[in-house]
This record gives sequence, structure tokens and C-alpha cells, in this order.
Amino acid sequence: MCGIAGFVSPHREDPAATLARMTSAIAHRGPDAGTHFTLPPVYLGHRRLSIVDLAGGAQPMFNEDRTIAIVYNGEIFNHASLRPALEQAGHRYASHCDTETILHAYEEHGARCVDDFRGMFAFALWDGRRRELFCARDRLGIKPFYYFWDGTLFAFSSEIKALLEHPSIPASLDEEQIPEVLAFGYTAGEATLFRGIRKLMPGHHLTLSLADTAPRLKIERYWDVPSPSATPAFDIPRSDEDWIRETRRRLEETVRMRLMSDVPLGMFLSGGVDSSAIAALIRRQTNGPVKTFAVGYREQRFSELSYAARVASAIGAEHHEILLGREEFFNSLPRLIWHEDEPIAWPSSVSLAFVSSLASREVKVVLTGEGSDELFGGYERYRWHLLNQRVAKLYRLLPSRLRAAVRERLASSSHISGDLRRRLSHSVLGRDLTHESLFLDNFYAAFSAGDRHSPLTSSPSSYCANYLRYWNKHPKDSTLSRLLYADQKTYLVELLMKQDQMSMSASIESRVPFLDHTFVEFAAYIPRHLKIHGHEQKYVLKRAVEDLLPHDIVYRRKMGFPTPLRQWLREPEAAPLYERLTSHDGLLASCIEMPALQALLTRHRAGAEDATDRIWRLLNLQLWADIFLAGKRDSLSEGLLPSPAQPAGFPA
Repeated sequence: MCGIAGFVSPHREDPAATLARMTSAIAHRGPDAGTHFTLPPVYLGHRRLSIVDLAGGAQPMFNEDRTIAIVYNGEIFNHASLRPALEQAGHRYASHCDTETILHAYEEHGARCVDDFRGMFAFALWDGRRRELFCARDRLGIKPFYYFWDGTLFAFSSEIKALLEHPSIPASLDEEQIPEVLAFGYTAGEATLFRGIRKLMPGHHLTLSLADTAPRLKIERYWDVPSPSATPAFDIPRSDEDWIRETRRRLEETVRMRLMSDVPLGMFLSGGVDSSAIAALIRRQTNGPVKTFAVGYREQRFSELSYAARVASAIGAEHHEILLGREEFFNSLPRLIWHEDEPIAWPSSVSLAFVSSLASREVKVVLTGEGSDELFGGYERYRWHLLNQRVAKLYRLLPSRLRAAVRERLASSSHISGDLRRRLSHSVLGRDLTHESLFLDNFYAAFSAGDRHSPLTSSPSSYCANYLRYWNKHPKDSTLSRLLYADQKTYLVELLMKQDQMSMSASIESRVPFLDHTFVEFAAYIPRHLKIHGHEQKYVLKRAVEDLLPHDIVYRRKMGFPTPLRQWLREPEAAPLYERLTSHDGLLASCIEMPALQALLTRHRAGAEDATDRIWRLLNLQLWADIFLAGKRDSLSEGLLPSPAQPAGFPA
């Protein structure tokens, strides 16, 4: 795990100093070493976190005749199995690290080299013979890759903050992205909140050619999650028991591959079936106890620590825990927004940063359970949407006027309790029957196009365009397959960015066994009745691992790592947060109706309405603008709430 940065530009004063500033901005990604490659007009920088081949893996790395140089972030878990064929083809290795396999595979296969890699990666490779910069990102988006291109300057990095160190790249707001950020908490397409800074999308590679008079940029997709209806499945089990056995076999394989390390590794343990199953498999495949790490809240009912501790005891793990409170949470938020580069979509990012800091005292690599829900249908919203869809087939037969009247009566009636109104509002009775209303507005969006109390000065009607592009891609697939595919291309990519940035804030590498691309391809073909089986979600996975763990751990109800955020935002101590939200010199004052915002905050604090998600989105957007656009990072360094001490467990 490392940090990469660089640029290609024919005109630059003191480019070496610019490159040094860029790599210094991401020093937390690679505290072990920092090196540069300068061959005008190409400048490549690298920060190293040493994981594999500690002595011989320094970057930038070169091929035998030094005509190709690479900077790379990630792990190619099958690099050792690729090496013999490359050596037989005449390539000479000087190290035992996976970086060199990328170099030789590119020499042998060109852009097609990425087809052979199993792992997580983002790299930039300068081919001096072709005068081309070749960049690639792994299939699922586990590793980040941001870039800027204006026709003359091309710059790239693992994190946006490094790009902002280049004097030709300003920190400028892209206003068109605000609706999607306030709705979902993130941008699901190529764009970011910074004008001109984009993401290389998962499963894509990019080539910048300098061979002609004018530089040319080309981006191509090299992989996608297969569509069960469009692609024939080969050698796939047929009976339910065969699917269950094959799921277990493949999971054991992908966990075993991710134990590749020359440094200590551990496991983030929530006590849910995903992380618990991986921890149990690690225990079976290694000598000695597994080091496990868990985070919880001081408010006991929001904490899963007891489940994590029970799993740790059952598998004989060496277990570590950290507790998080209100002051630590909010006082760390500005710092974590800086690490994440954009507003934080989910409060669980804060928890992840704290458990990463805890783990960094013991290990340099952790495995996590991320991705299982998007493969096997683990979120409650999937099951409820399938139920809503079945009811909607009949409800759609009623006249649209009658359906509209029912929605209006449900929203305004004083004869219905608040709890019942909330539940009914998530059913077909309280929704339009479009996918946008029945699924996105219902289970995703904090602010939606139909929100009568929205403080937005402009309609957020375009917020769902990125998601719908994926939802509509395979219309012949089952509803569940389409939901999972769209989430894998949007929601999961943001989760992985959170996983990467928060773990790297503590200088540790996180690995996601469920997201080995061959495992993802296999999961796409698993019949939907084995993913959601009656009321049981992730059924095939639970059956596959039920011998590894206590039964009540495998089949307990998913909590989804809740936070006490709603409670905290109603307490008097939250007053400084509301003052910042309504500040007249903040970004929100220019894009939000302030009276409507004040009314929203008042209703939430009085308990008349639950606006937790909306307040969270607004607070993060305001803080992000203060840090990156207004230059107020230093003034926010002590946090948002009065606190007598440094946040416990978080690095200074």
C-alpha cells in the first residue's frame, strides 16, 4: 500500500519542487520512504508503505533497460504465479515484489496486462519507447486514482489533496455536483466536487500519448461485472448445495491469497457474519492467534462490541477494542474530511478511522468484510424493495389520482402516529411508483426531488443520473441482480474509497477478500433465491460458513454499524454544530434557503422530525468548503466541540 502522484507537462517552473509538495501531502500513505522520477516532461512520485519485499520494492521501479518506470499502489496477489511464464519469456527479475510483475507483464502484453492481475491496484507507468503514460485502476475500485487534464497538463494522485499542491490546479467548486452530494453523500460518476478533477473509474485504464504533436488522452473499460442474462456461465454448480460448497471453496481461496505479507496483519471485526467468517478462515490458515480490532460507542445500544468480543473468543483471537464518544467523534471530523478529500458520506467513516488508528499500533495490514452485502443482497432495502415491487403490481391498477390522494393524506393526517407514518411512507402507499421514488428516494437520498421541506434553492432532480445509468444497463436481469449491479458500481465504490482513505490516514493497508474479481464474477451467477431466501439475506454465504461460527452470530440481525448521531444532534452540546451550519460566510449560505434550513434544524432538535441524514450531509458539505475552499483548515484543527483533551486514540 502506497501513495502515488505525478504529472506530465511541457511547461513548468521548478517541477521537482512541485512533485515534492504533491508527495508530501500524502506522506501518511507511505511513511517508510518517498522517491521521485524526473524525465521531462514526465514526473512521477511515490510514498511507500513497505508490505512485500521490504528491501527490494522501492519505487519508482524500472524494467531491465530502464525504458519503463512505474509508480504503483496496491497488491497483485497472484504475482508469484504469473512470474514463471514471464521469466520463460525472457524477463529478468531483480526483486521478489509484485510491482516488478506489473512492469514485465506490461512489457509482454501491453495494456492487456491488467487482465491477468488478481488484486487491488492503481498505477501509472511511463513507457519511454512509445512515449506513453499508461494508468490503470483495479476492477472494483478498491484503490483510488484521481486525475486532472486540461489538454496540456495531466496530473494524477491517490488523493485529491496532492493534486491541489500543483500550482496550475485550483481548489474550485463544481456546483453541478452539489445535488448528488446532498442526496447520496457522494458523486457516483467520474466528477468530483472539485472542478476539473476526475476519478479514473473502476475497471478502466487510461493512456496519455505524447508521440504526436499534440498529446492525446484515451480512456477504456477493460472489465465489468457480468450480467447473468447476457453472459453464459461456464462450470457453474447446479444444485443449491453445490452453490454453497463452491462459495465456501472460493472464499477460502480469496482469503488465503490476501494473507500475502512480510509484515504483521490483522482483521477488522464487527461481530457480523462477513468479518467474523473471514477472521475464522484466517485463524484456520495461519499459525497463532489472529489479531482482531473493533470499535464501539459509549452509548451501549449503538455498539456491536459484545458480538465482536464473542467471535474473538470463539476463534481464539487476540482482541483489541476502542470506545468512541461524542467529543472524539465531532472533533475528529474536520481532520477526517481532509483525509477523505470530499464530504464524508457516512458517520461510520469516523469509526473506521479510530479502529484503524488502534490497529496501526499492532499491524500494518488488515482484512475487512467489505463488499459482501453488495454481492449477496445483505441490505434490508433490497428485501423491502422486492416486496414493494410485488405490491406495486396490484396498486398500480388504481387510478393515479387516487394514489396521489392517499399519499397526500398519509403525509398530512394527524390521526396517524409518527412511527406508523414513517413506516407507511416507505411503502407503495407513500411513494410514487417510479424506481427513483420507490427505491432511491425511499432508501438512499437524504434530500430528494420530492422533499417538500428541502432548503435547497435549486431542485436536486438530476441527483440520480449516475445511478440510473447502471440500473438501466441490464434491463433483462432480475430486479435483485440490477439492484446489486448498480450498488456495486456506485455505493460500493464510495464505501471502498472510505475504507482506503480512513485506513491510510493511520498508515495501514486494508484488504477486501470478498472483492476478488473472480469471486465477484462467481457471485453474479448465484441464483437469487440463494441470496435472499424468504426473510434470510445472504443465505448462501451464511450456509457456507455456518460451521465456522456460533449459530446466533451467523444468523443474527444485521445492525449496519449504527451511530448515536441522531441523539447527539438533539442534545444541547450540539449547539456549535448548528452555529457552523447557519454561518453567513459558509458555502451553505450561498446555496441553501436559510429560513428553511433554520426550520429544519428546529424541527429536528424538538423531536418533531428526524433530519439526521440531512443535517449530516449539510454539515459535511459546509466543513469541506471551509477546509478546501475557504482555507480554514487550521482554525478547525481543534475540532467542532469544546473538549478538554485530545481525541482519545487518534493521532495528533
